[in-house]
Amino acid sequence: MTKTRHEVVIAGGAPTGMMPTYVLGLREVDRTQARLVGGKGANLGELSRIEGIRVPAGFCVTTGAFQRIMGEAPAIGELLDRLSSLAANDRDELRRLSGELRRLIEATAVPDDLQAALTRALSRLGADEAHAVRSSATAEDLPGASFAGQQDTYLNVRGTQAILTHVRRCWASLFSERAVTYRIQHAFDHRKVHMAVVVQKMVFPQAAGILFTADPVTSNRKVASIEAGFGLGEALVAGLARTDRYKLRDGQIAERAIATKTLATCAAAEGGTEERAIEPERQNEPVLTVAQVLQLERLGRQIERHFAHPQDIEWCLAEDGFHIVQSRPITTVYPVPESNDRGNRVYISVGHQQMMTDAMKPLGLSFFQLTAGGPMHAAGGRLFVDVTPQLASPASRDAFLKLLERSDPLIQGAIVSIVERGDFIPQLPDEAPASQPGKQAMARFDAQVEDDPAIVAALIERSQTALAELKSEIRTRAGTELFDFILADIPRFKQLMFGPTNMGVIMAGMNAAWWLNEMMMTWLGEKNAADTLSQSVANNITSEMGLDLLHVADVIRPYPAVVAYLQQVEHDGFLDEMAGLDGGPEARDAIVAYLDKYGMRCAGEIDITRARWSEKPTTLVPLLLSNIKNFEPHAGARKFAQGQQEASQHAQALLERLRQLPDGEQKASEARRMIERLRNFSGYREYPKYSIINRYFVYKQALLREAERLVQADVIHDVEDIDYLTFAELREVVRTHQLDDQIVRTRKAEHELHKKLTPPRVITSDGEIVACAPRRADLPAGAIAGLPVSSGVVEGRARVLLDMADAELEAGDILVTTFTDPSWTPLFVSIKGLVTEVGGLMTHGAVIAREYGLPAVVSVEHATRLIRDGQRIRVHGTDGYVEILT
Repeated sequence: MTKTRHEVVIAGGAPTGMMPTYVLGLREVDRTQARLVGGKGANLGELSRIEGIRVPAGFCVTTGAFQRIMGEAPAIGELLDRLSSLAANDRDELRRLSGELRRLIEATAVPDDLQAALTRALSRLGADEAHAVRSSATAEDLPGASFAGQQDTYLNVRGTQAILTHVRRCWASLFSERAVTYRIQHAFDHRKVHMAVVVQKMVFPQAAGILFTADPVTSNRKVASIEAGFGLGEALVAGLARTDRYKLRDGQIAERAIATKTLATCAAAEGGTEERAIEPERQNEPVLTVAQVLQLERLGRQIERHFAHPQDIEWCLAEDGFHIVQSRPITTVYPVPESNDRGNRVYISVGHQQMMTDAMKPLGLSFFQLTAGGPMHAAGGRLFVDVTPQLASPASRDAFLKLLERSDPLIQGAIVSIVERGDFIPQLPDEAPASQPGKQAMARFDAQVEDDPAIVAALIERSQTALAELKSEIRTRAGTELFDFILADIPRFKQLMFGPTNMGVIMAGMNAAWWLNEMMMTWLGEKNAADTLSQSVANNITSEMGLDLLHVADVIRPYPAVVAYLQQVEHDGFLDEMAGLDGGPEARDAIVAYLDKYGMRCAGEIDITRARWSEKPTTLVPLLLSNIKNFEPHAGARKFAQGQQEASQHAQALLERLRQLPDGEQKASEARRMIERLRNFSGYREYPKYSIINRYFVYKQALLREAERLVQADVIHDVEDIDYLTFAELREVVRTHQLDDQIVRTRKAEHELHKKLTPPRVITSDGEIVACAPRRADLPAGAIAGLPVSSGVVEGRARVLLDMADAELEAGDILVTTFTDPSWTPLFVSIKGLVTEVGGLMTHGAVIAREYGLPAVVSVEHATRLIRDGQRIRVHGTDGYVEILT
């Protein structure tokens, strides 16, 4: 007999030719087959293969069967097309279309051959017994999106026809309103998500619950969390019943809370489930014995080891032991930083210090690791520093915590909480106080650097000369020789950037600011005196960048045709199209000159893979238009001169007040020296970053030339594919001209997952995220606490921005954002205050806010959620809090 294209393969069989597989036994399935049996089916199949793990027997109705049904009714395709064009907020139409799809699917007859395959599989399983019928979508139980609760499960289903009906309902549940909305929000294509169905023998348990193999609150991998209730687990999952709760660590119960349980979900005699009241005498009984709790945790650890990731496990307890009915990755835990060091470790986030907490791509991560001053550890697309050695002895710990108190109190508070436990950080013998970081830095400065501003000029000239030499030399390098050249250049560059004179100048400016703040508070009772004294200092390349863009606006402003053209710009080739406009050549030359000096910058610039302003000049257009609208000509020069005047006047006032004190001339002399040091050296704090990013751009341009050669040789599909390789991997690809496409695809998927993660400030080797909320008892009611970094009080409209491209600012706006790296500085000339979620006293945004005289509060957790765009707020930059006024 001739076989049709719809010929089926039943459980236990094997596909013949190219015929689709409609039914597979659970033991025929493993985790690699999610496209065929969905996430739930793949995980259950994998679980059934683990020795000692009991999974109820069953089979999977594959996605091939679902696709067959979807093809039976042409109207389904038409409805899918309409559904795909909807936005998540189009609720009424979304509800209507998803309802129509469900009705169509449930009404579509199951073809005879497919029905026969299901019937045969059921007969082998036991058609007259009770079964659980579970939805299993291909976009379900994924590391980046669990889709938990989005599709349907039916329990205690009896009889072949009832099971077939519920299989159709599972197919239809792919288009429940909540599932459709979830897919839209997570950018999943409706047409690319398919539904399988798992049919299993029903287990009638006396207890059921959930086991997390990592603490769902702190992410600690060594702490397991168990919830347990009587009966089936449906009431627990739905939040209808109270449960016993356990926390376990190192195989022992650390916490136990026995709830009063009044309700349980049980199997109904006629099929399905029903809620039943628990007898009063059982309501306060523990659901599990101690031995059962410990056994369950051991099973969870076994499953976790198998999947190599913390698991969210659904279990049930019948008379013959524990059965596992689902296990999925916990999608909310942050990865532990990669390290070969053993023992307990404490890591702090590099991104929170660098004001760039976005996920980085592999090439960006590896490059920053190569060029950093010390070892860094990757996790979740971010970098972390192991600070355990600094915490291991009292002297180094005290000095380190003092520095953190000045730079990021939230990190400091989290680390203090770890130290105070007394059982996590290994203790080493104390060492001499001379090893304290602050004293070392100050000693280097005093020994090798005089209070001479010419030192800064010499450092800048040396950096510019080195950059010119790099540009000249790298042009002649190609292939693996280019990579060897870069690897040889990086140590030379690090010696230039991290040498004693360079670091001594930076620390001199920072120490001067700290000294002035501390002593002016002690002597005069004045908070944050260094903030005003820091305005319009010399040689601050980052603040100059903002003022220089005001000059570009001055060039463009007199030419209405150019302004009108910029308002319509949508592509990055706009500079070449300006030549024919009145004022076009002048405008183009001004923008090009700006890009020649600053075009290597961009948001998230520590990631070498990010598009630079030179590569994407449209990024600057909204800023230019804002400057043209909000400022008069020569505003940049006036702003700088005003800052100089305010700083000078404040310095004179402080010195005069000091002279009135006992030993006033001595105090005034010390303060004058520190003010000069601050103004001579604090501006240079921004130059090393500028120099690093300049060098990154030179390296990047050379690597892109290699990427273009790889594209021409059909080794990679697109030049941006190199972003998903480490520097060492890219060198090997250039050497061999070989690359497995799957590596790039996998890395792209991982990067999308990393983008959804929120990086912690502090994380331990146990995976525990240690947080510290600001402790402030002195705040007005409703105020939001943060870290004061630039003095003053200001009121204005909150402009909540997550992307510079959305920067439509009005004069007097207060910028509220997650973080500001140097690329955000051109916005600072247009605002009157700053609020960020990330930052510290010496991060770039704080330094520039002080130089521009902007009141600023940073480390305001969840600022972009707590403050709505357009609200009127008051920023207390001196005391470190924000008030929402309207």
